Amino acid sequence: MTDLPESRRPYRPRAVLAMSAAAAEHVLPPDALAALAEVCDLDPTPALADLTTDRARAALADAEILVTGWGCPPLDAEVLAAAPRLRAVVHTAGSVRNHVTDACWERGIEVSSAAAANALPVAEYTVAMILLTGKRVLERARSYRETRQRGEWLRVPRETGNYRRTVGLLSASMIGRRVIELLRPYDLRVLLHDPYVSEAEARALGVEAVGLGELFARSDVVSVHTPLLPATVGLVSAELLASMPQGAALINTARGPVVDQDALVGVLREGRIRAVLDVTDPDPLPADHPLWECENALITPHLAGSQGNELGRLAALAASEVAHWAAGDGFAHPVRPERLAFLA
Repeated sequence: MTDLPESRRPYRPRAVLAMSAAAAEHVLPPDALAALAEVCDLDPTPALADLTTDRARAALADAEILVTGWGCPPLDAEVLAAAPRLRAVVHTAGSVRNHVTDACWERGIEVSSAAAANALPVAEYTVAMILLTGKRVLERARSYRETRQRGEWLRVPRETGNYRRTVGLLSASMIGRRVIELLRPYDLRVLLHDPYVSEAEARALGVEAVGLGELFARSDVVSVHTPLLPATVGLVSAELLASMPQGAALINTARGPVVDQDALVGVLREGRIRAVLDVTDPDPLPADHPLWECENALITPHLAGSQGNELGRLAALAASEVAHWAAGDGFAHPVRPERLAFLA
């Protein structure tokens, strides 16, 4: 078979990796690098964690795409000056806030993010925790361990279970919408509070739009999916926590500061509600923090997002985005500068 003439060969943009060595090792192992190299001319330089070195500047001089990840330095005006051919950034993680600067938008650089790929494991974790809190698994497993007796199953309180429970979602973010999708097979009522979602759009999603206070007052479990913005710090206030029904559960996979944590400790100590916290403030918690002593709180080490083999989904999406862009189709998962104020 003869090679295609150059005019008919797929366009292969010059790509450079910009991320920490650890991110490159775990997100882009050899098989992922091979997949990426099939759709671009991948610079052989090891991933760049410092974009000011002579090695970095030599690589940036020809770069058309930066494939970025955790640990990528800010792409400021000085970095962009060293990358005159740069036209796009493909991020192998979620938020681009820490490295895509105003200088990128001013130059018209196109940006893609793997936030959609990272949303799925967070949504899966959330749905799992919704169902487990409904069955009161944490406290019932603890009791079983202590007593070594199962008890009479017909005497289990009627508030236990997942039949027509009410789930409240705080924000129809990308993750919040995936949670809505994954909850559809279950016999649950789903409420949503999001000031940017109309009642008509909520109905189209199959949920009921409600006010913030109503969400907390009516829900057996509230799951927090709002991004951390100045307006959302402490959004889950002492008043809202106090309004939750007895025995309700709060799930937070968003950001710790969205919840008034001191108030949360107070209601947990009273035994009024339960909590599943994959994020805290600070994150991680210090060893002497009172949350550790709350038996009705399950605290997990920020594990809801992509980890282990789930990192492969991020790499696959990045390779797909480079292929779309190289083919002239743009990005399937673009990041728009006008939406940054509403993104995590």
